[in-house]
Amino acid sequence: MFRNIKDFKSYEKDSQLSTRVIILSIPSALLFITLTYFRILSPATAFLCYAVILIFNMFSLFPLSYEMRSLRKYIYSLVNEKPDTQPLELLENDTKEIAEAINSMHRFWSSQTDTLKAQTISDAAVLDTLPDPIIMIDNEGNITGSNSAARQLFGNSMLMHNIDTLFNVNIFIKSVEKILLGKSESESLVFSDSQHQKQRFYAHITRLPWFANGRAAAVISLYDISKAASLEKMQSDFVANASHELRTPLSIISGFIETLQTSAKDDEEARENFLNIMKEQATYMSSLIENLLSLSRLEMAQNTELKDKVDLGEIVDDAVNALKIKAFNRSLNIKQIETVKIPKIIGSIQEIKQIIQNLLDNAIKYAQENTEVTIEMKVVNQIPANAGQNVAQGRAVSIAINNKGPKINKEDLKHLTEKFYRMQIHKDMHIKGTGLGLAIAKQVILHHRGNLTVTSTTYNGTTFTIYLPIKQN
Repeated sequence: MFRNIKDFKSYEKDSQLSTRVIILSIPSALLFITLTYFRILSPATAFLCYAVILIFNMFSLFPLSYEMRSLRKYIYSLVNEKPDTQPLELLENDTKEIAEAINSMHRFWSSQTDTLKAQTISDAAVLDTLPDPIIMIDNEGNITGSNSAARQLFGNSMLMHNIDTLFNVNIFIKSVEKILLGKSESESLVFSDSQHQKQRFYAHITRLPWFANGRAAAVISLYDISKAASLEKMQSDFVANASHELRTPLSIISGFIETLQTSAKDDEEARENFLNIMKEQATYMSSLIENLLSLSRLEMAQNTELKDKVDLGEIVDDAVNALKIKAFNRSLNIKQIETVKIPKIIGSIQEIKQIIQNLLDNAIKYAQENTEVTIEMKVVNQIPANAGQNVAQGRAVSIAINNKGPKINKEDLKHLTEKFYRMQIHKDMHIKGTGLGLAIAKQVILHHRGNLTVTSTTYNGTTFTIYLPIKQN
């Protein structure tokens, strides 16, 4: 039990066994002193009897005292979450029962703790899967917790900072104060924040109920509505532009009809001239409406499966044959370059026909007379990456269409695929166009998970290169 006297002294000091034995033996000592005083027992006999009682008390108390001391150490080890690796061997019934009760209580609370930890981890995992930022704050407005979306947006260092360091927006801070002061149970608002790339947020702030005993006093749910607002503006601009583009030819046709009905009623030469202009405007309107419908169909078909086996060589030949006369009228030569056999790809025949014909038609329309338009097809190992879209992996076919037209400046290159965008130089040259051709091309490229690149130089003109994956993996 004790390896040396030092261990016993340590035990004695810790358990105070001697003190307890002496205290327990005080009544016996008083009794022997009384008996000796009245000469009933001799001092030697009284002392001997008292010594026997001391030894008896010591041996009686020692096992219980030792086990109580062991039990105390065991309880401290449980409190410190360092349970003794040695099994607790007890002999006394009282200490056994106490130990069993302690172990039972420990098992219960360990089970409860494990359940609570698992629930906490599970709740945190659920919060982290939510795509929108969620922030928890205490009564002082300090951030006490957040989910993964919030940490990605604002950084891990936001914890224990005040919420006003994230959004120093007056309307937002006042709403938070109303919640924390108990003036309102929930607040909803929309605000813009210049600190975070001028994002626009919808915020819902809710006070936690009284039985939530944690540090968090309120929860802030944030929804980034910047993209939705941008999309709404794009749709509004699209409708406005479409209305404007249609209004112009309609007003021209209406004006000429009125003129033909009044002042030019009997003027045959004017009637012939006006009818030609009206036909031209009607053709433009028809082309515009057709392009608008085509663009709408492409946007709606973005999630449809591509399953046609497309022969690109055949499509390019058809486009060249269809536009040969237009090229001849502008004294242009169309040259096809195909260095290797082009494999068939998986895609949409109709969409690819449209994009190639549009690009070739543009190349002819904007080329300088007496020059050459070239179409070069080849196989590439990888589609160039594009920061704005997800491109397919693996081998692809590139189709480069080049003309020797005027150089396109960098500012115009940024906006070429925007709906209704037309360069000022083309407007000045009175070249007809709807400004939707490249917007349609962009939608086709997005549907096929390909890419479209544009290069323009003074010496080599402009080259539009489309990349289409061979397989849709």
